[in-house]
Amino acid sequence: MRQILIPAFVLLSSLGAGVSFADGPAPRIEESGEFLELEFQVNGQRSKGSLPLYRAEAVRYFSAGVGIEERSAEYPPFSLKLVFTAGGKPFLAGVAVTIQPAKGGPAINIPQEQVNGPWLFVDLPSGTYHVTAIHANRTQGLKAVKLEAGKTKTVHLRWAED
Repeated sequence: MRQILIPAFVLLSSLGAGVSFADGPAPRIEESGEFLELEFQVNGQRSKGSLPLYRAEAVRYFSAGVGIEERSAEYPPFSLKLVFTAGGKPFLAGVAVTIQPAKGGPAINIPQEQVNGPWLFVDLPSGTYHVTAIHANRTQGLKAVKLEAGKTKTVHLRWAED
């Protein structure tokens, strides 16, 4: 499943020399309907991009972290940030995630097709959750991830190298 690893990381890193944040504020993502808008400077000109904002019941989530623009952006204060890596590789995409409230209730299922970057931000209410992530038919799990209102908890999930 090496094709799931983000080859664009190398390409975007090589193009990063033309990206500048000195001419204006750091990139910021603002909510706009079903997308998050990303503004950044490239060779002195302002550019825009967007990231899809998904929903599972009342829970919103989005995937990011590809390229210097996304890694430098300021994101909305979603309570959970998952970071996916494998072995010596910098990042993974295409990870399926299930989040289950520890006290019971419906699980949030995020399909791998909606995780296009190595970061997954999930806007969950305060509470304790169990997280299961699957990549290349291998599972990583975390029990009792405690989330607090107004704070983003970052959790790293690493798979052994293929």
